[in-house]
Amino acid sequence: MEKTFKTLDEQINILIDKGLTINDIEKAKSILLRENYFFVTGYRFLFIKSYTDRKFNKGTTFEELYAMFIFDRQLRNILFKNILVFENNLKSIMAYVMSKNHGYKEKNYLNKNNFVHDYTKTRQINDLIHKMKRQIRVNSQNHSATLHYITNYGYIPLWVLVKVLSFGLINELYGILKPEDQKEIADLYGIEMEDMEIYLSLLANYRNLCAHEDIVFDHRTQKYISNTKYHNELKIKQDEFGEYVKGKNDIFALIIILKQM
Repeated sequence: MEKTFKTLDEQINILIDKGLTINDIEKAKSILLRENYFFVTGYRFLFIKSYTDRKFNKGTTFEELYAMFIFDRQLRNILFKNILVFENNLKSIMAYVMSKNHGYKEKNYLNKNNFVHDYTKTRQINDLIHKMKRQIRVNSQNHSATLHYITNYGYIPLWVLVKVLSFGLINELYGILKPEDQKEIADLYGIEMEDMEIYLSLLANYRNLCAHEDIVFDHRTQKYISNTKYHNELKIKQDEFGEYVKGKNDIFALIIILKQM
């Protein structure tokens, strides 16, 4: 069935037909205009009878639906702020390790010989080098720090370039570093290399959700983190197989990662 444009009045009528109580229609229309019907109603699953009967539970109000939307936004803001702090920290550490081990000019740190010697990752390495060189070209005239270094020194050191690299690129960069470089970075955080890759994947996933105002409070990632001392200290419940029911691929896992790192 094709989804067509609906006016604010039509959106209100759809919600009422589904059993939602709307006490102030004009206020609800203003919220839907500002916040987007699709985003607000993304939380409706908390208030419906079942996934087959998608009517709202009797007595559910628009205010309750919107309150859940606002709660998740406030939660995202807290998480995003701390993820950004970690992101800056990670960029600083990676720039330090790579510059120390391979040189601080782009001709040095972008030399493909400085990355893992794995033929299955050759294309990925070449693609990443191309992306980083593109960032240098794009930002050499538009970003004050990169412009300063290009103008005065003729190169952009990695500790400056990381400022304009996305978290996704940094995540990808760690994945193609030589094992000894990966280990050095992971050791600084006091975690295993394998855990580091999973942590970065999970953090990148949640960062994107936060940046795009997507639902985070009950989000699950595809990858699972290893058990940590915090699972035990938080007394997280275990199932009949001894597996923790929370803190493996959810928001609790994200908080555990931030605590560790």
